[in-house]
Amino acid sequence: MFDNMNILITGGTGSFGNVMLKALMATSAREIRIFSRDEKKQDDMRKKYNNERLKFYIGDVRDYSSVLNVVRGVDFIFHAAALKQVPSCEFYPLEAVKTNILGTENVLEAAILCGVMKVVVLSTDKAVYPINAMGISKAMMEKVAVAKSRNCNSTVINVTRYGNVMCSRGSVIPLFIDQLRNGLPITITDPSMTRFMMTLEDAVDLVLYAFEHGRSGEIFVQKAPAATIETLVYALTSLLGKSAHEVRVTGTRHGEKHYETLLSREEMAAAEDLGGYYRVPPDLRDLNYSKFVEQGEVKISEASDYNSHNTTRLDVEGMQALLLKVGFLQAILRGEHVDLEE
Repeated sequence: MFDNMNILITGGTGSFGNVMLKALMATSAREIRIFSRDEKKQDDMRKKYNNERLKFYIGDVRDYSSVLNVVRGVDFIFHAAALKQVPSCEFYPLEAVKTNILGTENVLEAAILCGVMKVVVLSTDKAVYPINAMGISKAMMEKVAVAKSRNCNSTVINVTRYGNVMCSRGSVIPLFIDQLRNGLPITITDPSMTRFMMTLEDAVDLVLYAFEHGRSGEIFVQKAPAATIETLVYALTSLLGKSAHEVRVTGTRHGEKHYETLLSREEMAAAEDLGGYYRVPPDLRDLNYSKFVEQGEVKISEASDYNSHNTTRLDVEGMQALLLKVGFLQAILRGEHVDLEE
């Protein structure tokens, strides 16, 4: 489906962008464009692949002119550029608005103007019942994407939403490994917290599934197992032969949930179960306010959300099996001192 197509990855030097690029390089795509602000990571990627199909564009999704410049001539867009760290978005919420909301508006406007065939926008479980600035900005990003899809027939716009991606930049597993390496206690906020567990390859599979099967305005979620933070720590330390390592409980951080939700109750009431995925159709009600304030649906009252407390729960062995699928962990177990950026 990518034969002779021009493809753009925004935020293409990030964790997702690296794995997505690897998948796309195995296709017959004509050109793959990487759009990001980080010239050092772009240069590293350029040297690593040394492939003339790969083109690099310095720019920022906040700047419409630079977005328009990279979108011209593109057939498909994977929009991964975002501010993703909860603490930084808490301290600088307007920066999250500029990148996650207004930046997405810029990408979608440019895509529609330039006749891009399909855009897949990446979101997060933190967008469901958001309690922090990052989640709120991602929830608004989703609303922007769905609203754009209502009034555009030429460009198909889909949203994918996924949970914790293991060993992505800024995630807890690299932090735990650094603490183990340096002889420091492993710090966890609450042992009973649950999180969805996905590999980066799972995230790419979800995006490709949405790309292939999505109709405009739909949200796609991949069914994923979850584990408590305590289970994750036991699985990791036992794999690394450090079962007796000190673990220190620090308490819940500001803006942190006890469990994450991938689909709200309202979304689950409308969702279509596709086996390994859920498809949520867009809300296509027009500007008739009575449909919002005077009419209800019984099935919403009967539905429950899809969260990391009620999904499949991994035990220590199951968590270890999942960890062993991650390339970063495989390298660590071989004794390599590998950095996440590699």
